[in-house]
Amino acid sequence: MNTKAFSLALFSVLIWGSSFAAIRVSLQGGYDAGQMVLVRFVIASLLFLAYALWPGTKFRLPRKQDILSILVLGWIGISIYHICVTFGMETISAGTAGMLVGSGPIFTALIAAVVLKERLTGIGWIGLGVGFIGIVLIAFGAAGASLTLNKGALLVLIAAFATSIFFVYQKNLLGRYSAIELTAYFTWAGTLPFFIFSPGIFTALQNATLEAHLSTLYVGIFPAAIAYVTWSTALSLSSASSVSSMIYLEPAVAILVAWMWLHELPTGLSLIGGVIAISGILIVNVLSRRSRRMHSSRTAESS
Repeated sequence: MNTKAFSLALFSVLIWGSSFAAIRVSLQGGYDAGQMVLVRFVIASLLFLAYALWPGTKFRLPRKQDILSILVLGWIGISIYHICVTFGMETISAGTAGMLVGSGPIFTALIAAVVLKERLTGIGWIGLGVGFIGIVLIAFGAAGASLTLNKGALLVLIAAFATSIFFVYQKNLLGRYSAIELTAYFTWAGTLPFFIFSPGIFTALQNATLEAHLSTLYVGIFPAAIAYVTWSTALSLSSASSVSSMIYLEPAVAILVAWMWLHELPTGLSLIGGVIAISGILIVNVLSRRSRRMHSSRTAESS
């Protein structure tokens, strides 16, 4: 990964990692989950609309043959992901949510193996197994003392799977559109389903605390708009697997920000699961790649 792609991906991950605590503040300050996700993406959509209409901006409309793909990916990567994360965080901590979303590279590896026919080595499959053990521990740890699968943890796992699909399939479209154009299309498409949460929105806006308003404004401008643009730009400059590996840092950022801002930490079981999950991801993305390279070099030497 080149320096520019690394810097942009790192910026996105730092911003996304901080969003979990900000979402938690909004939920505690007067917004319900549906209202919060609607307001933040209306803010993001308006920002992209202002950019598209700005005099002198060269903003192209999508091609007809790409509209369906853009709509579906917007619903998966924006609508499903953010509904599941936001509603999931009603019952789990910000740090736990960050760790579960950080498991995304495991799902990305599986999708690439099944859909894109990318071959995993034996080490890679071991890494996936280790990673899933970690995910299970995080999810059960979210329930506290009772070893039951928390509903919120299940929703965030669905979100992690959705965002993996989103990252894998948007790569093809980045060859035809700029990062900001594509992110705007996804945001507008993904925002449309959120209007089902509009009943009671004006009451929430009147009754929410100032901190909740500022937190919602923050996640609307930075994680929902700017960070998606910088991430898409990074994807356009490097391979999806290399850029996606930066998500390893997101759980650490989420836990640190939640601890500093909310004085909130995941349970011990979730933290252990997080360490195991990240270890599994590293096995898949580092050791298995190294094994493939060694195998390729041996094959080249023998031929």
